[in-house]
Amino acid sequence: MRVRIVLSTFVVLWLLIGLVASFQRGLFSPEEASCSNLGHTVGTIFVGPLNYMGVNPTIECPALPEPSE
Repeated sequence: MRVRIVLSTFVVLWLLIGLVASFQRGLFSPEEASCSNLGHTVGTIFVGPLNYMGVNPTIECPALPEPSE
């Protein structure tokens, strides 16, 4: 029972820190809305606390094939 409470508290704090990181980066400003912006915001919320720990996670997109003519 106690482990569940500690884990839940940790997850909530992690997401709150991610929200703070997103606000600091200005990701909630009323710019043009797109799936890319939404993905960037959600990614920052989930991995934002790692930036404060000095991890600096990055995501590299794979090379997409060129369309055929």
